Amino acid sequence: MKPNFTQKVTNWGNFPVVEKEMRSEDSFKRIKEFVLNHNEIIARGNGRCYGDASLGETIFSTKKLNKFISFDRLNGVIECESGVLLSDVLEIAVPQGYFLYVTPGTKFISVGGAIASDVHGKNHHAEGCFSEYVIEFKLMTESGDIITCSREQNADKFWATIGGMGLTGIILTIKFKLKNIESAYIRQESIKAENLDEIFRLFEESESWTYTVAWIDCLQKGKNLGRSILMRGEHAFQHELPQNLNKQPLRLKKKLQPTVPFYFPGFVLNALTVKIFNLLYYKKQAKKEVKSFIDYETFFYPLDAITDWNKIYGKSGFIQYQMVIPKEAGKEGMKQILETIAASGNGSFLAVLKLFGKNNPEAYNSFPFEGYTLALDFKVNSKLKKLVEKLDDIVQQFGGRIYLTKDSMSRSSLTNYLKNIQSSKFVSLQHKRIINNNS
Repeated sequence: MKPNFTQKVTNWGNFPVVEKEMRSEDSFKRIKEFVLNHNEIIARGNGRCYGDASLGETIFSTKKLNKFISFDRLNGVIECESGVLLSDVLEIAVPQGYFLYVTPGTKFISVGGAIASDVHGKNHHAEGCFSEYVIEFKLMTESGDIITCSREQNADKFWATIGGMGLTGIILTIKFKLKNIESAYIRQESIKAENLDEIFRLFEESESWTYTVAWIDCLQKGKNLGRSILMRGEHAFQHELPQNLNKQPLRLKKKLQPTVPFYFPGFVLNALTVKIFNLLYYKKQAKKEVKSFIDYETFFYPLDAITDWNKIYGKSGFIQYQMVIPKEAGKEGMKQILETIAASGNGSFLAVLKLFGKNNPEAYNSFPFEGYTLALDFKVNSKLKKLVEKLDDIVQQFGGRIYLTKDSMSRSSLTNYLKNIQSSKFVSLQHKRIINNNS
C-alpha cells in the first residue's frame, strides 16, 4: 500500500490551512523520482511567506537540502543547497566580515525561496533585489533533468525562475555573492514624521543612504495621516563604534528570545488595541531625531527576536498585503490607501513603507519597480476581503502591483507573469487562484 504523506500545511500567516501531500528528500535521485511520479508539484522552503504561495496539491519541501557546498572567503562567494536559511548564511558569513547584499525582514527564509520571490530589502533603491548577486543555480525541471542556470547558461530559465514563484522547477543549489562589512552593527538615524508630506520628504532626502524604511501609523486621519518614523542606516565601520562594541565588532552577544506560547484569543487584536499600540510606538521615541549604533539583527530582523510571533493574530491567522505604487504617484496613492484603511477600522498592527529604485528589466517576474511600497498586516476577519478589494482597485488605478509572495486574497495578481503559468507542472494553489480570477 502506498504510504499516506498527507498533512495540514500553512505558511507564516496561518491562512489558509490546507491538507495536502508534502515530501522532503535530500537525494537528487529521489527528488527526480518524486517529480516524475507526480503531475502537480510546488517547492516550499521554510514556509515563512505569508499567503498561499508554495501551497499546492503536492508539495516538495526543501528543508533537507540544507548543506553548504563551499565558501570562497577571499571573494565572498557562497554555494549551498536551496533549503539553507539566510540565518545559517549569516552565522557563517558575519564573523568572517561578510553580509547579505539583500535581505528581507526575516532571516528565516530559505535561499531557494529568496530566488523564487526575488526578495528585496530596505536597500532596493541602492542595491536592487537578491537576484543581482546570484551567480548561478541548479534547477530540476519537470523532466527530472538538472540544468545549470546563469546569465550566460540557460539564461531563459535563469530569468524565468527569478521571481517566478516556483513555476520553472525545483531549485537545488545556489551560488551567490556577499558584501564586505567591518562590523555587525548599523549606524542608524531614527526620525519622526508628523504626516505623509513629511515622511515622503524624508525619503527623498535619504536616497543617498543605503538602507531606509519607515514604520507608519495606518489609523491616523486628517493632518496626522501618515504619521511615521523613518529609520535609515549604514553598516558601521569599526573605527566608528563606541568602545564597548569595538573589541569584537563582528560578534554579537547571545540574547534571550521570548516566545509567544499560544494563539491569542480573537478579541485581543481589534481597532482599539492596534490604535493604542501605534500611539505607544510613536511616543516611545521622545526626541525628533535619535542617532545610535544597533546590531544588524535589531535593524533588519526585529520580529525574529520573538519566536512564534504570528500567534498574536489568533488561530484565524492574518495576511500581509504589500503593493508598490509608481514613484510619481506614490504620495497620492498612499494617501488614498491609508484613508481607505483608516475608514475601514481594520487597522494594521504593523505597516512598513519603503522606497524602491529602478527595476532590472531582465528580471521580468520581480515585484519591485521604481516607486513606494507599503506592507500591511491584517488579522483575518469577515470584513477583510472587502477591504482588500478596495485596496486592489486603488493599486490598479495608480498602475501598481501586488507582491505575490504575500498575496492570498487579491482577486488579481496585477503582474505580467500569467503567461508563464499555463503549461507548467510546477503549480500552486496561488497560481490556480490567479488563473481563475483572471479568466
